[in-house]
Amino acid sequence: MLGSDQSPSIVPRDTHQDVYLVLDEFRGFGQAWRETDVDDTDLETLIEDLLDGQYINPVRIVAFNTAEGWSRDVSAAVAEMLRQRCSEHRNDLTSSVRDFVDRYQNPGSANR
Repeated sequence: MLGSDQSPSIVPRDTHQDVYLVLDEFRGFGQAWRETDVDDTDLETLIEDLLDGQYINPVRIVAFNTAEGWSRDVSAAVAEMLRQRCSEHRNDLTSSVRDFVDRYQNPGSANR
């Protein structure tokens, strides 16, 4: 049991796992890092959740690996993966994901 001064760990059980988190914009309420189950922080689950419309307005995606000691903004790379996945499967992106992809695929756009 955690004491009152402790928070649950966001470090995955498998310390060699890359963790992906989404900064989501809650229109009118600000931005927050979305809470997610530890087992759902891998890249494939993130891609599936984005394509399924699980996020309101994704703004940024970061990845980190505590065992390897790194973190980085992977928004542009994920945007490209989303675009490719939809192109390969001939699926349409949800409007929020389309805005995210456009923001990172067209860096000079006004949406950024």
